[in-house]
Amino acid sequence: MKTDKVLLGVLGGLAAGAILGILYAPEKGNKTRLKIKDKSTDYADNLKEKFDTALDTISKKYDDLKSETKTAYADGKEKVKDAAKQAENETERYKAQV
Repeated sequence: MKTDKVLLGVLGGLAAGAILGILYAPEKGNKTRLKIKDKSTDYADNLKEKFDTALDTISKKYDDLKSETKTAYADGKEKVKDAAKQAENETERYKAQV
């Protein structure tokens, strides 16, 4: 998660630097505004792609964890049943000895 934040920070810094560089470039206003628009669209698309990738990764990890939890629950339930059966058998064996 920390890597994602760093990556988003770096991309945001690059976007801000590119926009400032374009603003100070010696071109006409129309060309500058068009460049800013194009660059900001590119950076927005890039950030959206990174966000979607991070969201997909989180969703996959959530699904994996959910599956592992269900498996662990089923295993635990089976072990409890086995322990109860074993305790019942031991109780019956003890009663038979007495």
